[in-house]
Amino acid sequence: MASVNGDYMRAFYFYTFIFAAGLPGMQTALANGPVPVSLQNVPIPPTPGLLDGDDPIVINKNMAIALGKALFWDSNVGSDGQACASCHFSAGADGRIKNQINPGQNSIYPSGQSFSALPSGTGGPNHVLTSEDFPFQQFSNPLSNTSQVIFSTDDVVGSAGAFSGQFAGASQFSGTNDQCARSADTIFNVYGIGVRKVEPRNAPTVINAVFNHRNFWDGRASNVFNGSSPWGLRDPDAGVWVKINAATVNKQRLNLINSSLASQAVTPPVFNNVEMGCASRTWPDIGRKLLLRQPLQYQQVHNQDSVLGPLSLSSNGNLQPGLKTLYRNMITQAFNQKYWAYGGIGKFGSPAAGGAPYNQMEANFSMFFGLAVQLYESTLVSDQSPFDLSPLDANMKPTWSNIVANTPADTATLVASLKNGFNLFTSNNCNLCHAGPAMSLAAVATNAALLTPVAGSRFGPPDTPIAYGPDAFGPYAAASVAGMSPYVNPVTRDFNSQLLPKLMDLGYVNIGVTDPNADPGVNGADAFGNPLSYSAQYSSYLLGNSADIIDLPLGNIRACDFITGLAYDVQLNTANYFLPSDGLMPDGSREGVLRNQNCANPAMAYIPTIAAAQANQSGPKMAVATQAAFKAPTLRNVELTGPYMHNGGMATLAQVIQFYARHGNFASNTLHFDLGAISSLLSSAQNTADLTNFLLSLTDERVRYQQAPFDHPQLIVPNGQTGNELQVTAGNPLNAHLAQDQFLVVPAVGAGGSATPLPAFLSAPQ
Repeated sequence: MASVNGDYMRAFYFYTFIFAAGLPGMQTALANGPVPVSLQNVPIPPTPGLLDGDDPIVINKNMAIALGKALFWDSNVGSDGQACASCHFSAGADGRIKNQINPGQNSIYPSGQSFSALPSGTGGPNHVLTSEDFPFQQFSNPLSNTSQVIFSTDDVVGSAGAFSGQFAGASQFSGTNDQCARSADTIFNVYGIGVRKVEPRNAPTVINAVFNHRNFWDGRASNVFNGSSPWGLRDPDAGVWVKINAATVNKQRLNLINSSLASQAVTPPVFNNVEMGCASRTWPDIGRKLLLRQPLQYQQVHNQDSVLGPLSLSSNGNLQPGLKTLYRNMITQAFNQKYWAYGGIGKFGSPAAGGAPYNQMEANFSMFFGLAVQLYESTLVSDQSPFDLSPLDANMKPTWSNIVANTPADTATLVASLKNGFNLFTSNNCNLCHAGPAMSLAAVATNAALLTPVAGSRFGPPDTPIAYGPDAFGPYAAASVAGMSPYVNPVTRDFNSQLLPKLMDLGYVNIGVTDPNADPGVNGADAFGNPLSYSAQYSSYLLGNSADIIDLPLGNIRACDFITGLAYDVQLNTANYFLPSDGLMPDGSREGVLRNQNCANPAMAYIPTIAAAQANQSGPKMAVATQAAFKAPTLRNVELTGPYMHNGGMATLAQVIQFYARHGNFASNTLHFDLGAISSLLSSAQNTADLTNFLLSLTDERVRYQQAPFDHPQLIVPNGQTGNELQVTAGNPLNAHLAQDQFLVVPAVGAGGSATPLPAFLSAPQ
């Protein structure tokens, strides 16, 4: 068993015991934190008003799911053959290896605009990645991040997207490609011949993404869907058109909570001209292109597709493209008519390039698209892994009695390895970020729901179900050690690597993958210049700057549930906490509703007065750790979702384990504390094998074999350009100065799945 670093744990215990409420058994909870738990029977976060109530938005859920699946996989959605699935076709992620490199364009450094030569000797546009290229940060001693750096790059393994260009129009009936003014990009080219642009972050899996409170690595896809953009309440112009009567239609705001998937879905086709579309294309333009078309017009749909089979034109042994309907018909069946039935035009604007004014259905296409894709992606829940199905012992640890290997001896060896791997996971603080059934602190609402007592409610393995309540993730309210509570609280205060407490967005951590200036992460800004970070907004609240509080669910922010406190009504000798001498007030007293009930630690139920916060605005008491902090991803199906980290800079799980054993690559004052307690012994051969076996136990075989609900239509994915990184073949039909595409054909799969398992990264045929 790996041991933890004594200095870090002494500091952890010091701060916790000084301020703890003295609960019995607290030592056990503090030592271990929350245990990983099964995803079995965990409910999808509810979206009031979407499917329920007297006047729901969606009136036919099954048709909306079918619409979402068709739109997600349809290459016609993009401007030049890109579907949403083009970056999420392999276990919900992207397994391509050709033309997948971005120079690191989120960096503040000039190097972010130019490509590096990778360890294999080449790199850049149209390079084919090999195992030799990884990891992207290499040390002479792989277990020491203070040893000599022998290779480093701020390049990123992202996902190849569109050629882009300036949008001019699209056919309403046929053809995949939009009419765009295209030319070779100044960065993404091989000796002046353009290649497809590549995203500056790695594509995370969409499987289980419904549990994320916010989506994208930096959380910019709001939890609240406004119907037309990713920005939720931040977008002052957002809204959808609602028919009042035959003569009247009004634009109204849409505020659907727990709809981050919809906020995410509407982003790539319009708000990003790298991923899917040409610049200046709008959602009504996409609606006009698709509404009168056959869904999946040029892509085969299996007759036994778990969702689209009844609409498919295929039969046994005779796969055909398309569905026997139109997108328009699917929308009218799925959605409330008040969003599409208005007969007039002229109120919804017109195409920038000229043409007939948009109608209501075209104008609201962003809402139809976002919510349909959300409902489809909500079915992509992988809850049948060996870990999910294992019965639990009295300490909520899996017994692995469901594991069967080739022989009894092999079974015993594997079970012993899994048990040690599970213990390594918890003893090395992996469980403090990858917590809850989604294995991510970023699943704020889901974790909160399971920590709320509900009589008779259970989740988890069928043989040993777990009761909802404060002990759902371990005894003695162990979840509180990771900042989780029954409240949907997206802010906490935790220690950085220098043992200094700082405000943080719960579930967003800097683990030192890259130089902190290579990508701001959640420290970035939205399209209106506002910080993405919730903790930045909470700081504004403390300072009394109410105008800066845009979408923070303030009533859920309870200081007494932070990992370490912000203020204490006791006398202490510390410069890092607000104390009575600074000026304190009970949390919630500004609003007249005290936030001191059922606290993880009642002694922490205080905040500074506005004057005290302002007096310490630039000091350690108000410090925020958001720079280079990224969403803690799920670990489910992780063996199939490489490369790893937001920069895609690690190719194997062994490289990831070694990274954690050396406490990250880059030190900074926003580096998270939990790294310091990880033992270097984690990367021994036996520990690496055991921890890897535990991670492999998180794979749902339905994902590996693309069985329902993970089956899908055919997809033809652009897969680099003809040639290599030194020479490409010009003459793309889109523009003579662009390189010709190569393609990867992903066959249509029915509900029964494929006989061929999905490969891990770098082992896929290209």
